[in-house]
Formats: sequence, C-alpha cells, structure tokens
Amino acid sequence: MSPNVISKKAEDWYNGQQSGLGTEFRDTIDDLLGRLAENPRIYPRVYGEVHRAVLRRFPYVVYFLVDDFEVVVLAVLHSRRDPRIHRERSGA
Repeated sequence: MSPNVISKKAEDWYNGQQSGLGTEFRDTIDDLLGRLAENPRIYPRVYGEVHRAVLRRFPYVVYFLVDDFEVVVLAVLHSRRDPRIHRERSGA
C-alpha cells in the first residue's frame, strides 16, 4: 500500500470528524514531504539508514530512506502502529 493510499484513508477519516480537517491533514503531509525533498538528512535515523519525521498536529510518522538522488518513503504510520513495519518494507 502506498503512502498516498494510507494518507487518503486518514484524510477521509479526518474529514468525517470535522469538515476541512482532512484537507489540513493532507496539506501537513505535503508540507512535510516538501521539507524531506529539500533537506532529508535533518531528520534523525532511527534504525540503520531509515530516518523518521513526525507530523505536526497529527499523530503520524513518516519513515524514509535517503540516497544521493532520492528520498524513498517506506511508511506513513499512525504513531500507535508498530514502528517495526518500516523494517519489513526496507528489508532491514
């Protein structure tokens, strides 16, 4: 499942809770992904080469890898989910 599918489900859920909240959630993810593209190495490594970025206001975490040419998002997870899921996706 891609991060877009995961965040779309969360976006729909937040919109069901309060009108416009899902859009704010989506904008928060988009802003974070923009910051990742600009300077991904400012976010801490949490396991091997896997980095973690925490969303502001929403209880979600983005796990990703960085190489010389791209940022690869492994998982966008609710903070209550098992963080080891990103290890399965990275092959670690």
